[in-house]
Amino acid sequence: MRSLTEQDVRNSFINCSKGEAKRLAVPRDLGDRPWDQLDFLGWRDPGAPDRSYLVMEREGRLVGVALRFPPSQRGFLHRSMCSLCLTTHPGGGVSLMTARKAGAAGRDGNSVGLYMCTDLACSLYVRGRKVPESGARFEESLTLAEQIARMTGNLSAFVDKLYA
Repeated sequence: MRSLTEQDVRNSFINCSKGEAKRLAVPRDLGDRPWDQLDFLGWRDPGAPDRSYLVMEREGRLVGVALRFPPSQRGFLHRSMCSLCLTTHPGGGVSLMTARKAGAAGRDGNSVGLYMCTDLACSLYVRGRKVPESGARFEESLTLAEQIARMTGNLSAFVDKLYA
C-alpha cells in the first residue's frame, strides 16, 4: 500500500458524513507505518473503544470504512478466526465489526458485518510480522502472494456489500 496522509485518510470514508470524518481520530504515526507490508490501513479509535477504521485502495482510489464492534464478552479459552486473514485468536482477539452501508441505506440504519482481527493487523499476521497472542495461523499450502490475494479479496467483498 502507498503511504497516506491525514487528509488522504479523512477524504476516503464512504459510510460517514464529512463532519464525522473530520472529527475521527487518525493515527499520528502515519509516517512510521510499514506501508510496504500493509494491504490496508486499520486502527482502533483510542477515544472510543467500540470504534475502528480501515482504509484500502480499490480501483485506483482510497475507500475508508468506519466500523463498530461490541466489547469482548468471550472467555480466554474461546477461540475465533478472522474472516480476512484466517488467524485464530483467543478471547476478544476477533470481533464482529459492523459498518453502516454507504448512502441512503446506511442513513436508514442498514449495516454489514464481518469477523475481523480486533487490532486490524491482518496484513502483518499473514506475512508473519506479527504473531497472535496465544493464537495461531494454520500452515497453508498457498503461497504468501495467494494468501494476500485471498485476504484482500475477502476485504473487497465486504466493502462491495457496503454499496449494495
